[in-house]
Amino acid sequence: MILLAPRLLLAFRPPPSAFPIISMPDFLYTARDMSGRQVSGKLAAASVQDALTLIGRQSLFPVAVEAERPATTGNGKRVKAALLTAFFGQLADLLRSGVPLMRALEVLRKQNSQPTLVDVLDRVRGDVEEGKPLHEAFARHPRVFGEMAVSMVRAGAEGGFLEEALERVAEFTEKQEELRSRTQGAVVYPLILAVFGTLVVIGLLIFIVPKFETMFARLRQRGELPAATDWLLGLSAAMQTWWPLMLGVVVAAGFWLKTWLASDKGRLQFDSLKLRLPGISTIFLSLSVARFCRVLGTMLHNGVPILRSLDISASATGNRVLAQAVMRASENISAGQSLAKPLGASGHFPPAVVEMIAVAEESATLDRVLIRIADTLERRTWRQLDLVVKLIEPLMLLFLAVVILLLAIALLLPVIKMSSAI
Repeated sequence: MILLAPRLLLAFRPPPSAFPIISMPDFLYTARDMSGRQVSGKLAAASVQDALTLIGRQSLFPVAVEAERPATTGNGKRVKAALLTAFFGQLADLLRSGVPLMRALEVLRKQNSQPTLVDVLDRVRGDVEEGKPLHEAFARHPRVFGEMAVSMVRAGAEGGFLEEALERVAEFTEKQEELRSRTQGAVVYPLILAVFGTLVVIGLLIFIVPKFETMFARLRQRGELPAATDWLLGLSAAMQTWWPLMLGVVVAAGFWLKTWLASDKGRLQFDSLKLRLPGISTIFLSLSVARFCRVLGTMLHNGVPILRSLDISASATGNRVLAQAVMRASENISAGQSLAKPLGASGHFPPAVVEMIAVAEESATLDRVLIRIADTLERRTWRQLDLVVKLIEPLMLLFLAVVILLLAIALLLPVIKMSSAI
């Protein structure tokens, strides 16, 4: 009987699924050794704090630690911000009412009609059903759920305030969409005027001006054709002859500009140029600083670690120059210094903003102060933007009127000379 015991134990051994292996997430880290040399690596830990402890045991000083992003899935399509705002808000309401997460995701999936969002929610529900945390399920769809949403949901889940974190994400998404819509709406009308005016002038030069060529032939032969009219006819003839080359140059210039802006160097130079444009540089700067303050304040309020918050808020500025200044500030914070000092030293953040951040750091109210700074900057920027748009519209109309008037004068001068000669 004793000899049969091992076989009986093997025969009644539970299946492997009865003892699930709890896999810990991987963390990517950047640290410095005792000599100051920067090192990078990856390790498995239960949380960020455990990862920091393991790094410290290796006699390393951590600079940045973040969870490794999971593999992405989905069709790569985006979802409108209005739909995401409604989704986050409704999910928060359902969870606060005591509805389990799986059932809440199923309810939201059924009530949505947008194909991309339905497909994403179906995949998210499947991942959660397999045991993945909600933030990991969101992170597999970066085209739908941004880094800020993923980090805030993760902080909310770990801190026990998931419903509040989802509400904050909904509010932030709505605020950012309103900011984007107002900016686009302010630019649309001047852009339409510019395009329409350019097409009108090109149409006059190609189709209307050539009809006067034969009428003014005698004046040109006698050398009595006004210089303005001669120049206008020459420009019209050149456009009719060389329009394929001109069109090719415009297309090539547009392609080069697109390629240049897609490169890191080009984007950095263009962002630097936006901060130096006379008259409107303050608008670009204020909008970027407002986005940075709102993202950073929202994430700090929801318990996201400062280094991770700075990393995400740096990319949210939409300006590479400001992003570099924020990343330098992040390095200072990892060394135990303040945030306000490196931001002020960059020369790109307004002194009033830097001073408010410095005072907020001392009083431990940085998250609330950053939100107030964002609100103030946005209100001030909208007033400036409305004023600029109101000035641009009449200036563009005046410019178009002057161009068309010059064309008319150049065509009427020979007619007046011919009538006076008769």
